Amino acid sequence: QVQLVESGGGLVQAGGSLRLSCAASGIIVSANHMDWYQQAPGKQRELVASITSRGITNYADSVKGRFTISRDNAWNTVYLQMNSLKPEDTGVYLCNTVRGGYSYWGQGTQVTVSS
Repeated sequence: QVQLVESGGGLVQAGGSLRLSCAASGIIVSANHMDWYQQAPGKQRELVASITSRGITNYADSVKGRFTISRDNAWNTVYLQMNSLKPEDTGVYLCNTVRGGYSYWGQGTQVTVSS
């Protein structure tokens, strides 16, 4: 059974940093395409960053140069380093992977950026 557990969110002032973690079980993160999504208040869920099984990363234009996605194979965890945070980065951040045609989500972690 695939489980994704996010952590690391919190309240931070604009310009600050946070590192989110997505601990996975039931899959090997290095062998799967892993995504981070943002669910902002009143908006649709949006893809923020992704990392392929080959380690190729992609970012939404809104976070390029500020966010970095990475993984730790030993801990089977995917991270999202968030720097130079802006109020519009506020939302619930969720980890996602697709396996066997099924989309798996974590419960999310809340990020709030104050101006």
